[in-house]
Amino acid sequence: SLEGHTNRVTSVSFAPDGKTLASGSGDNTVKLWDAASGAQKSSLEGHTNSVSSVSFAPDGKTLASGSDDRTVKLWDAASGSQMCSLGGHIP
Repeated sequence: SLEGHTNRVTSVSFAPDGKTLASGSGDNTVKLWDAASGAQKSSLEGHTNSVSSVSFAPDGKTLASGSDDRTVKLWDAASGSQMCSLGGHIP
């Protein structure tokens, strides 16, 4: 089992190559995990409310996360850096 979130896990997604797993949580974070070892690779912080969905781009280079804060954030999957935040979504 992968432990590291401090609230419920709401979404998981494997990278296309199967080597990385992303998890979104009610703790407002996205975590990236090494699928083989279970080691946490990084914690992506920037959402201000629960992360409800995570999904990798087909090439595995970008990760999208959707949150109850009404934003979608795009992340560089290799570095964990936030690339942009798309706001204006209504509930």
